[in-house]
Amino acid sequence: MFLGEFQHNLDTKGRIIVPAKFRDDLGEKFILTRGLDNCLFVYPHNEWAIMEEKLKKLPLTKADARAFVRFFFSGATECELDKQGRILIPANLREYSKIDKDAVIIGVSNRVEIWSKENWEKYSLTAEESFEEIAEKIVDFDI
Repeated sequence: MFLGEFQHNLDTKGRIIVPAKFRDDLGEKFILTRGLDNCLFVYPHNEWAIMEEKLKKLPLTKADARAFVRFFFSGATECELDKQGRILIPANLREYSKIDKDAVIIGVSNRVEIWSKENWEKYSLTAEESFEEIAEKIVDFDI
């Protein structure tokens, strides 16, 4: 399980350190792709396989389903940690997530998310202000 929040910087080549706490659970190779809210999602291979199976079940006849699957898979790339525990974030994903220097890496249960520091601060502030309201809305999900 991935938990916690870590701040790191991209180097001039677009590499970022993956927190040591996440490395074992991610494994030697893992998948990086576009996420929601302009962040990046990082999945260990076992979780990626689960997502892939779920997305395969979406109806091909629905335009929204096709668009989501295209968006999700076309941005995906397999990553491998270098000897310093870094990964290279491809230019297209850095552009999508607006990560240019300062980044925040968070653990979100079965995945890791990488955010630009600015986007994370904005999102976090908004979510914090409405946390109780959100909790009331999701109570029906049997949490």
